[in-house]
Amino acid sequence: MAKFTILKPTLYTKQLKESVAFYSEILGFECAAFEEARGWASLQKDSVEIMLAYPNEHIPFDLPVFSGSLYITTDSVDRLWEMYKDRCKVCYDIENFDYGMREFAIYDNNGYLLQFGQQL
Repeated sequence: MAKFTILKPTLYTKQLKESVAFYSEILGFECAAFEEARGWASLQKDSVEIMLAYPNEHIPFDLPVFSGSLYITTDSVDRLWEMYKDRCKVCYDIENFDYGMREFAIYDNNGYLLQFGQQL
């Protein structure tokens, strides 16, 4: 059986520079690669990697659309909440959930939903 080794989500955007700035300046990711001519960037923070890209000609794209979220676990959700809450559009404030997580959710500059959680 084939083993999955890593997941690197790619978020499509027509605002590549602005998205790189959001993830690096607001969320603290490091821009590991930026190829403006190819319309692609890779951002990393600890063991999390997110790629940003212009959609290619095979993918219909008018606006960013994603019905789910990117869920990032952390060992310091309260600290992240304090860092992000006044700098991002908030979906929901930090709270404890009965499934054993303390979490909050924000939107990135494209409208993609990002959730941050820590096990209680």
